[in-house]
Amino acid sequence: MVTPAACREAGAHPRGGFAMSERRACRVVATDRSSVRYRRRRPDDGVLRERLRALAQERRRFGYRRLWVLLRREGHAVNRKRVYRLYRQERLMVRRRGGRKRAIGVRSPMPLPLRPNQRWSLDFVHDQITDGRRFRILAVVDDCTRECLALVADTSISGVRVARELDKIVAVRGRPAGIVSNNVTELTSTAILTWSDRERVGWHYIAPGKPIQNAFVESFTGQLRDELLNETLFRSLAHARAVLETWRCYYNIERPHSSLGWQTPSAYAASRLGSCAQRDRTLSRSEGYAPRPVAPGAENIFNHRQTLAPSG
Repeated sequence: MVTPAACREAGAHPRGGFAMSERRACRVVATDRSSVRYRRRRPDDGVLRERLRALAQERRRFGYRRLWVLLRREGHAVNRKRVYRLYRQERLMVRRRGGRKRAIGVRSPMPLPLRPNQRWSLDFVHDQITDGRRFRILAVVDDCTRECLALVADTSISGVRVARELDKIVAVRGRPAGIVSNNVTELTSTAILTWSDRERVGWHYIAPGKPIQNAFVESFTGQLRDELLNETLFRSLAHARAVLETWRCYYNIERPHSSLGWQTPSAYAASRLGSCAQRDRTLSRSEGYAPRPVAPGAENIFNHRQTLAPSG
């Protein structure tokens, strides 16, 4: 298929080289005169291109949809198709890193929590400092609001340390109804089992070799590695802790989340708390209904980013 731009160029050649009239030149190249006479009225995209390039350079692993959300947040009246066109013209496409195997068969969907603090997910991520020393990162995620509750980095994280970090989160946010994790030694230790019994928190271990059963934190750690760990050189453990805490606050407060309707996790958490409270008040007027008790400290759900800090 010949584009209108190519038709205009083809019609201009016989007019310039053979002194043909416009009517005859259009008849020769079999195109319509209105297409040849058309002049583009598209506005100048210079400012938008510059800002799109700057955002793509700053957030190198963001696709055009998330960049479009950031542009709209800054006040640019632009639709997604226009951003996609500029995104393609500027060659800002995110490069895929390797591939992954696709499982074959029927999967049962993972039930989605309806309340904050209904279920947390835990997982470990590994990275290394520029001098070659390796360290681990404990990630804690609320499956309902997608908030990152903690990113704890250290060269070694035992089960006792995990229990201590969970106590810090519970003191600010309240106790969860349940926790999901894999079967690593630190999370199956006596310290974790003792903590689970003491706090009366149900702990569910996924089946070995089935990370899809812990999909929420697996998705989070994938974004963490793609957007931060693969893009940053850590000079020291203290530097890694500072960068991780900065990114955690950005993830919770500013980064638009696609599965939350492009809301931030903190904004979505506020809306979920409001809707749950309204539903409890409505149902409490019905006969014989008792609202579900909220875990102690759940009312402080939005203050955790100011009080939680990476431990030394």
